[in-house]
Amino acid sequence: MARAAVENACWDMTARVNNIALHELLGGTRKEISCGVSIGIQDSPEQLLEKINTEVEAGYRRIKIKIKPGWDYDILKLVRQSFPDITLSVDANSAYTLADINLLRSLDGFNLLMIEQPLSHDDIVDHSHLQKQINTDICLDEPITSLDKTRKAIEMKSGRIINIKLGRVGGFSEAIKIHNLCYEHNIPVWCGGMLEAGIGRSHNIAMSTLPGFSLPGDVSASKRYFKEDIIDPPVTVSKDGFIKISQIPGTGYEPKEKYIEKITVRKEGFSA
Repeated sequence: MARAAVENACWDMTARVNNIALHELLGGTRKEISCGVSIGIQDSPEQLLEKINTEVEAGYRRIKIKIKPGWDYDILKLVRQSFPDITLSVDANSAYTLADINLLRSLDGFNLLMIEQPLSHDDIVDHSHLQKQINTDICLDEPITSLDKTRKAIEMKSGRIINIKLGRVGGFSEAIKIHNLCYEHNIPVWCGGMLEAGIGRSHNIAMSTLPGFSLPGDVSASKRYFKEDIIDPPVTVSKDGFIKISQIPGTGYEPKEKYIEKITVRKEGFSA
């Protein structure tokens, strides 16, 4: 993640020096990106339904809910009964094994966009076996750490969708290579979030403009996480679930330096 922070800052600086928008420098083509949200495991099914309703009314175009053993089939049945038409996916965060094949196969009946990372966090072998036995597309997340790991996952048919996280792969350069490989193989990708503040979020927005990012990502509005973000303007999402891409040189967002200084609790100094 430290490497990604430094590299992405260099990309942003290069775009500003050349007076072009960062997404243009990256090769992005989209003028707006579609947005989804991720909802964690809640204290009760009723609380989950309430949160889903809030996000649907806010316009988000994909709802992702976390699942785990005991919070899966019955919960999804309830969600689908309440929201039959929403684009719905689930994220298992490696909570299952191949011994759960029957349970995972039963989720095919809920018309899910994907099951994200159902098996071990670094696995691509068992995911390949699982994908052959279920209809729902598997999305790989944690194993996608490099171009080489992505290539192997594609060759093994470990999943049909890829989640690209800038922090995890080390920055824009590797992310673009992964995107291009997936695009060549007609594998849709989307941009996952790692609870970034505004600067990281602005990089995710720029990345999501590349043509292969055809699915709504976890790039949501600043206000969903922060009372006040560290950038100006804050990230906003339209009522129909899109973020409009800024044409201002660089990311299109400026760090709020005074506010950052105010909330800083520790500093480190470096000298040549």
